[in-house]
Amino acid sequence: QLQLVASGGDLVQPGGSLRLSCVASGFALDDYAIGWFRQAPGKEREGVSCISSSDGSTYYSDSVKGRFTISRDNAKNTVYLQLSTLKPDDTAVYYCKTVAVVHGVCVMIGTDFDSWGQGTQVTVSS
Repeated sequence: QLQLVASGGDLVQPGGSLRLSCVASGFALDDYAIGWFRQAPGKEREGVSCISSSDGSTYYSDSVKGRFTISRDNAKNTVYLQLSTLKPDDTAVYYCKTVAVVHGVCVMIGTDFDSWGQGTQVTVSS
């Protein structure tokens, strides 16, 4: 089963930082745009950030812009999400997924290429 495995979640204090990793199982990430999503308890899944495969262009939701940074290392078959200046509202399960591309730009729509993984829990609390 084609899947992306997210890891790196933890309990962190407000203002702290984390780096999440997303590794592909069963395929190479090189040709795919990858997105990070999150889902907090009782809330709908939210698109956070994505990175294209062609030119590395990125997208960030308004809620994380300026605080989160997405990057990819194709040699390691890994996409990262650096979380900084964390807030309690960032508490959620974070998932990574292949996403659609429109006119060369990644968009926060998951594709059917891979299945949703288990995600990784990020908890921001003092």
